[in-house]
Amino acid sequence: MKAMRLLRFGGPEELRLEELEAPVAREGEVLIQVHAAGLNYAELLLRAGRVPGAPPPPFTPGHEAAGVIRAVGGGVSGLSPGARVVAMLPAQGAFAELAVAPAALVTPIPDALPFEKAVALLSQAPTALAGLRIAARLGKGESVYIPAAAGGVGTFMVQLAKQLGAARVIAGASTEEKRALARRLGADVTVDSTREDWPERVREATEGRGADVVFEREGGDALARGLRALAPRGRLVVFGVDSMFGTSVSNAQLTQLFFQNQSLVGFALPALPPDVQGEVLRDVLALVAGGKLEVVVGQTFALGELAEAHRALAERRTSGKVVILPGASPRAAP
Repeated sequence: MKAMRLLRFGGPEELRLEELEAPVAREGEVLIQVHAAGLNYAELLLRAGRVPGAPPPPFTPGHEAAGVIRAVGGGVSGLSPGARVVAMLPAQGAFAELAVAPAALVTPIPDALPFEKAVALLSQAPTALAGLRIAARLGKGESVYIPAAAGGVGTFMVQLAKQLGAARVIAGASTEEKRALARRLGADVTVDSTREDWPERVREATEGRGADVVFEREGGDALARGLRALAPRGRLVVFGVDSMFGTSVSNAQLTQLFFQNQSLVGFALPALPPDVQGEVLRDVLALVAGGKLEVVVGQTFALGELAEAHRALAERRTSGKVVILPGASPRAAP
């Protein structure tokens, strides 16, 4: 089979397409022919060697796969060859023509759901729903600021915030095209997230009060800006760290936290109990099946174009979910 390999930690050029021996489903495992694999920002950090506990290269990266079961190992029940499924791969391996996943992390999907949309529901839609419902405890009538609102998590979060009863959804995005997408999905107000004064724009949109919930995923100085946008008794939810350095929160802002009864909350979907993750995924699938949640797939890339997909995501040239299609042909060179 063909698979993308990370030869060593570094830039996108360290990703190479290679021919490997096909994997085998062992006890408790399922072998999947991958039709679509999801790319997340966390994979860029993994490639760069910035994720603690990452496996040593070379290895085939990728956590999210959608496809058709080709074989099942011993002890597997309820899953059979030919079934359409999505799967989480804790040991990596999704960016390949064939991948092995623990049966416990494999979920059947409806025939009507395309693979590229199904793979978008594995982590980003549950992250959006659990982030709003569990971490932020978003209440009806509250306001919320959502960064990267045209991205994989953001497109779901905008829609779900409205469904959970938010009175005002404020979406941050870097271009007018992306802000228009956020408005189409239900955002009440959009702001240019590349401007240093976006917290002031959030305050303007909330009559000077600030947002009850502010999501933060950049790290660095963005944490301090998030506090500037936060309302009394508000929750600042950190669900990603693009920059691990340069965070500068003043003593005055720390004082603000307790004098205004504000909360700083960390959130990571994989840290939730497996049964909670499963419940959230089932809720998301039900919303999609009921036509209540739109899955936005932005760019798709062939398997051999994974390095270019990394560059596009890093440079914010993407919107919605970025999907790798192992069966697709690479684009013709310009």
